[in-house]
Formats: sequence, C-alpha cells, structure tokens
Amino acid sequence: MTTIVFGTDGWRDRIADGYTVARVRRVARAYGQHLLDTKAGLVLVAHDTRFGGPMFQAAAADVLQDLGLPVAVHQGPLPTPVLSFAVRELGAVGGVMLTASHNPAPDHGLKLKQAYGGTATEATYHDVAARTAALPDEPQAPRVQCDAERFDVREAYYRHLRGLLDLDVLLGWRGRLVHDAMHGAAAGWIAGFARWAELPWQVEPLRAAPDPTFGGSPPEPIPATLGALTRELASADAVGALGVASDGDGDRLAVVPAGAAPWTAHAVLALLLDHLDRRGTPGRVVKTVTVSRLVERLARSRGRQVVETPVGFKYLVEELLRGGVMVAGEESGGFGVCGHIPERDSILSALLVTETLALGGVPLPERLAELEREARWRHAFDRLDLRLDHPDELRRVLARLEHDPEHFAGRPLASVERRDGVKLNLGDDRWVMLRASGTEPLLRVYAEGPDDAAVAELLAAARGFVDAVVQPTSG
Repeated sequence: MTTIVFGTDGWRDRIADGYTVARVRRVARAYGQHLLDTKAGLVLVAHDTRFGGPMFQAAAADVLQDLGLPVAVHQGPLPTPVLSFAVRELGAVGGVMLTASHNPAPDHGLKLKQAYGGTATEATYHDVAARTAALPDEPQAPRVQCDAERFDVREAYYRHLRGLLDLDVLLGWRGRLVHDAMHGAAAGWIAGFARWAELPWQVEPLRAAPDPTFGGSPPEPIPATLGALTRELASADAVGALGVASDGDGDRLAVVPAGAAPWTAHAVLALLLDHLDRRGTPGRVVKTVTVSRLVERLARSRGRQVVETPVGFKYLVEELLRGGVMVAGEESGGFGVCGHIPERDSILSALLVTETLALGGVPLPERLAELEREARWRHAFDRLDLRLDHPDELRRVLARLEHDPEHFAGRPLASVERRDGVKLNLGDDRWVMLRASGTEPLLRVYAEGPDDAAVAELLAAARGFVDAVVQPTSG
C-alpha cells in the first residue's frame, strides 16, 4: 500500500491500490479536523466524471458530517472551478473535489479548496498532510449514498462570468466555437453560458459524453490528445472559428486556432496578457518557473512587473490573494485573471480567448506573431515526460545535478536556478529544466530555445543525460 502523498495540487493515486474509500475517508477526516481547528462551517463536496465519483463523494461527505460539519454535495459531475466559485458564493469554509485532473483513467484524487474560492495554500496542504499521516485508514463504510443537502450555483456562476466578459463583443461575433471536453466535467458549461447569455453563435461539442475511461487516453489537453479537435478546425475560417479543450476536471485549457496546430499554454498566456492589458486591467503578471521567456518579455515591454513562482497553482494562488495581479498562468494550461476567483478556470479562459478573436478580427497565429515581434522572442518550447521505474532513479538524476555543470548540450552554462527542480540557463535565452512531477511518477523535462531545432537538441541532451545516470554503461 502506497503512502498518501500530497503533490502540487492535492493527492492522487491508483484506484483500488493506493486510492480507496477507506483512504478517502482518512484524508477527509484530516481535512475536517483542520477546519474544526481553524474555521468550522459549511463544506462543499463534488466529483468529476471518473470511476466511483459518487461513491467517493459520499465517503468524504459522511466523514465530514460525522465530525459535526454541515455538508452540501453536488448532484452529478462538476468542474473544479465551479466548485471553487460555489465555496465563495455560498459562504462555505472549504471544499473537497474528488478528481485526478488530467491523470490517466486508472487514477483518482482529491483537491482541497478554501473559503476564498480557490486552491488550498501550501500551508493548508502541509497541515492536512501531517494530520493524515497521523491517522489510521478507516474501515470501508458500506454506504455509498449521502443524505447531505444539494447545492447548485450554475445561474450565479454564469452571472459572475457575464461581469468579467465584454458581452457586446461576444454578441457581435458570428463564428464557431468547438469545445472538446475530453469526456470530462466541463462538458456543456461553455455551451450553457452561450445559451444563457443568448449569444448568437453555437458551441459545438466534442467528446462531451461523460466517460470514466476518457475514451482511452488521459484527459490532458496537449497536442498528442487533440488530434480530433485539430482535424475539426483544419479547414475552418481563421477568424470565424476556434477550438478549445478542457482537461478532466475543467480547470485547464488548450487552444487550437482554426487551420493551425494546438498552441502551447505559454502562447495562450501571452494572448490573455495582451488582451487584458489592452482592456486597461491593472496589476502584475505572475507565472511559474516553467513558463516561457515570451511572457516575461512581453509583460516588461508593457511596463508590467513579473513575479515567478515554483510549479503548482497553489503558489500562484498566494500571489492572487495578495491582490494586484492582472493575470497568472502555468505551463500546464491553468490561468487565473483579475476579478475572478483565485483559481484556474478553463470555462472563463475559453470565453476570454473567444472574445480576443472576436474583438481583433485577426487570425490568432498572426496575433501571436505580432506579440513575438514586440517581445523580440520567437516562442519555441516542448516538454518530455520520462517515467522512471524506481524512486531512487529520480533521486540519482537530481543528485547528479547538485553540483553545477560547466556545460550542457555542448553549451557553456550561464546560471542555475533551484527554486523547483533544476533549471539550467545556457545563454541566448535557451534553458532546460528537470523536476519531479508533483502528481505522477514522472521526471518532467522542459526546454525553450529560439527555434524548434534548438528545443529538440536540448531535450535530446536531457534524455541522454538521464539515460546515462539511470542505465550507466558498464566498463
């Protein structure tokens, strides 16, 4: 049985192995104790479209009620950002989201939300993790139903979105928005807003049916999983059509412009930065250490302060809670914007990108090229996810980088950053970064350079470095 480990955003594990009803009850009890010792009150519980969602929701709610906390649950799958909004809207002290986000179908997970309506901070997760470690697994309860009250904030959520969007611009567009929900919890929510706001265009659904297997591929909106959406938009009008995709629990977004390849999250963040800046939205730009130089260069060209954090939206939340943030974003496609809850939200982000296209009247690839010229940086980025068979292999790889190398990929090293993993800066704004995933047993390798060839060279060098450590050649 694996140890319960809280990563960059909650706890995730394999269903029926490390993730069981008994262990969900154990984590829920630790969270309930945390709330009783800090701020007791209403707790909301929801789930996505993964296997056993209602069962795990009932288990968590049962334990929280047993501790004397009032609990309300959502009927059916709910996107994570809507749960976060509901926590704030209904005056709850916290929330439990049963989801493993973008992980493969055999995994499940649990995210914690706080009263401000967003991802729990590092301090909260640290306290809940310590309490969890001190508790034994609880017996599996036979009940799979929950007698808690139900909550529904769809109408209030749509009203809130309306206040953040320029409806005149959206009402003037006559295009197609294709939404790939990847069989996840965000299915129907963008289309629902369009109907509610009486927008004169249709949201076309793709992979909208709930499916705990996610159609056989992880519900992660990355180029490898967006083939169907890309083909759907291949011959569409560049100004009159747009493709968007949400991950399994609806907090991350990918964008596929008509007739183009899927964009990286860095390009989307640059577009949101530009759009909000043109609106006159005040505040600084916050990004994780894995986000492109393009974003920081563009922000500084607009006179915006840039703040960089470790990987994990909980670190962006800390900045959002301080106030004065125009936009915050991470490499994996999570974006937070001024005026919204301190949370990633693929629904709002998709509508803002649609608004950008409708307002500019220019194909998005052309707009991105303009931003690259302004920033004097051509954006080229890619990532490798390397699965290592044993935990000690990961430790050996990172240990080999404890002492700064003089060269990497045939280039002299300019500097090293160790805020989260190891980031090797090689000059000419080339960099490669190695870090352990906080959600899966993977070594993530990120690279950026002036063109695709430079990025491929950096990733190949990183793969060779890892292989040499993990499988050294015998003499």
